Amino acid sequence: QVQLVESGGGLVQPGESLNLSCVVSGSTSTMAAMGWYRQAPGKERELVATALGSVRNYAESVKGRFTISRDDAKNTVSLQMSSLKPEDTAVYYCNLHTTLHEYWGQGTQVTVSS
Repeated sequence: QVQLVESGGGLVQPGESLNLSCVVSGSTSTMAAMGWYRQAPGKERELVATALGSVRNYAESVKGRFTISRDDAKNTVSLQMSSLKPEDTAVYYCNLHTTLHEYWGQGTQVTVSS
C-alpha cells in the first residue's frame, strides 16, 4: 500500500528558512503528479506547489520563496521554503496523484512567529 510521510516542520522566525521532505513508500509512477498543500486554522486546504515531469507550479503567494523538487529514484519530494512569513503558518501536506488514486500524508506543522 502506498504511504506518504512528511517531516521537517517546526517553529521558525520570520525571514528564516525551512525544508520539508516527504517519503513515498509503495509502487508509484514517474508520471504521477506530486505536490505540497497547506491548511491554516479555519481555512481550506490550498495548493502550494506541484511537480509533474519537468513542470513546476506555485501558488502566487509563495512564488520566488518556495521551491519544490522530486527524486523519483528515491520516491521523495521536498519543499524548500525561504523568507518565511507568519502567513505561511499551517500544516503542510504531501500529495501524490496518479490516474487511479490520490494519496495524502498526515501533515507536518510549520509555525512562523517572532
